[in-house]
Amino acid sequence: MTITQLQYVLAVAEHRNFTLAAEKSFVTQPTLSMQVQKLEDELGLQIFDRGKKPIAITEAGRKIVDQARNIVQEAARIRDIVDQEKGFVGGTYTLGVIPTVMPTLLPMFLKTFTQKYPKVRLVIKEVSTERMIEDLREGHLDAGIAATPLGIESLVERPLYYEPFVAYVPHGHRLEKSGKIGREELDLEDVLLLEDGHCFRDGVINLCQAIPRTEDMPFQLESGSFETLVNLVDEGLGMTLLPYLHTMGLDEKRQRMLRYFQDPPPAREVSLIYHKKELKYQITEALKEVIAAVVRGAIAFQDVQIVSPKRQMA
Repeated sequence: MTITQLQYVLAVAEHRNFTLAAEKSFVTQPTLSMQVQKLEDELGLQIFDRGKKPIAITEAGRKIVDQARNIVQEAARIRDIVDQEKGFVGGTYTLGVIPTVMPTLLPMFLKTFTQKYPKVRLVIKEVSTERMIEDLREGHLDAGIAATPLGIESLVERPLYYEPFVAYVPHGHRLEKSGKIGREELDLEDVLLLEDGHCFRDGVINLCQAIPRTEDMPFQLESGSFETLVNLVDEGLGMTLLPYLHTMGLDEKRQRMLRYFQDPPPAREVSLIYHKKELKYQITEALKEVIAAVVRGAIAFQDVQIVSPKRQMA
């Protein structure tokens, strides 16, 4: 039994296809198949049921795959320890970012990070929070950036910044003449939301302490885009709440439609999350340092005590 064989097993378990697993492992399909078969012969049982399409994992195979993942991760930890001792910050690092954070945060830190750490090859994927959690558990991501708290025992959450909510209010709206608005002035019946599945939507609902609208609305909106919400507000179809960093890209006319909250403003906590069996710790630390530094200078409310809506509701 070798680490390479276990890596091939994990690749087949992920892709459920020997050809694709070989392609992703940068070997020929016969080589990968032979090594997996050799391991099965050594163990005296089948890990995969090749008679099914896509390939299925046997009941015993599932236990072997889980253990193989632990062994491969622990083996990688040895290299991680060596890199830390040598002070080396480099290698491939796969980072997941939720859709409501990716468009604003990525341009802020990516150039700075790649210039400061040229030996790191960042692979960045836009993923939902649910998918991110699964990918972190299975080792497909080294870390993720998501709204927290998630409260998952196996994951570490390290806050990067607290991002205030900002109201985007159309002309003629009851809050248009307001200075700083209070949370009690919000009415969910009047707030345009992202589609289900977005953590920012959940944060807004928690803030408003209400339930989503259904039959009473003349239309049903299912969009994952803040830009769509902004355009609908421009048409007078309601107000919306935006994360502060998103408002920085609005033009001067739209900036005048923003209304800020009374202190302490509601906010979302955005954290770097990773598995407790962390690998590539030196890259994780470098990433956290760069992101926290660039965002700290951008958020105007940095000196105000703010916490995420979930924590406020607790």
